[in-house]
Amino acid sequence: MLTGCSNDSTPDNAISSSAALPTAIPAGTKLVIADQQERIQTLLRASGELDRLPFAYEFANFVGGPSILEAFRAGSADVAGVGDVPPIQALLAGQDVPIIAAAQSDPNNTPLAVAPGQKVEKLADLKGKKIAYAEGTAQQAIVLRALAKANLKTSDVELVRLQLADFNDAVRTGQVDVAPLNEPRLTRFLKTPGSSTVPISETDGTGSGLSFVYARREAIQDPGKAAALQAFDAAYIRAVHWSDTHPDEWVQKYYVDSQKISAEDGKRIVASLGNWAFPHLDDALVARQQATIDVLDKEGQLPKKIKATDGFDLRFDAMVTKTVNEIGATFDREKS
Repeated sequence: MLTGCSNDSTPDNAISSSAALPTAIPAGTKLVIADQQERIQTLLRASGELDRLPFAYEFANFVGGPSILEAFRAGSADVAGVGDVPPIQALLAGQDVPIIAAAQSDPNNTPLAVAPGQKVEKLADLKGKKIAYAEGTAQQAIVLRALAKANLKTSDVELVRLQLADFNDAVRTGQVDVAPLNEPRLTRFLKTPGSSTVPISETDGTGSGLSFVYARREAIQDPGKAAALQAFDAAYIRAVHWSDTHPDEWVQKYYVDSQKISAEDGKRIVASLGNWAFPHLDDALVARQQATIDVLDKEGQLPKKIKATDGFDLRFDAMVTKTVNEIGATFDREKS
């Protein structure tokens, strides 16, 4: 984890939330990019985008949205890629960390892994089970949607609060019966004899497949960093699209070289994610995020009322739209 950075104060020339975003990046502008499992860094490097970034950069690796939120609070990170729940957690914490880009993969990319010796073939079988639970992560919403789909309440199961990094060991050793695992964690778990997953036919609709790029407001208010964040958005979208068009290279660079899993498993993971789309930052996307907020609220997981509209900076949609059109990507995964 990156250390030694202090919280930035709002610059004298801070741009307001209603002003147009500047595009000029002054010399010396730097972004600290929060990463998870070195995915963003590897994407940018493998695609060639890293060498073309028009600003200085530094990467800091974290596990899960809550630790990234702490880095934002400390001013030691400017921008990050996360699932759909961490931006909600930011709103709850009173931190102004708006979403500035989105990417959509297969909504079923985080199955419910089942511990060896346990039999969970239907969502109704979750009743009475111990389920790994990490507040402030996308996996939190997946668990709650799964329970709702099975007409179960949180009181019908035992939610075991763990750090996201502990999910694999917990379900592998039977500390919990079930855990939502994304890749490449899922592939590593399935190497365990007797392990399984709840069928996708049962869990369909429990995940959103949405991932977001969000940035702390102090960075967006800084004219140089605001321009750099737009350039980062564009580079990130191009890099993710590159992974779709160069799957074998992506598998080798990330899953084999970085994550140390086999090429065969890497190809299966890429196939499970499907081609990526890059939704507009618009009212439709805000409504999808509000639906996730409502899921959490219905289950009593929110200590106060929050609105999804407060968690977006829609000005960044201009760069998203321009980039997606330039590279021939799509805004809608159904058309990818």
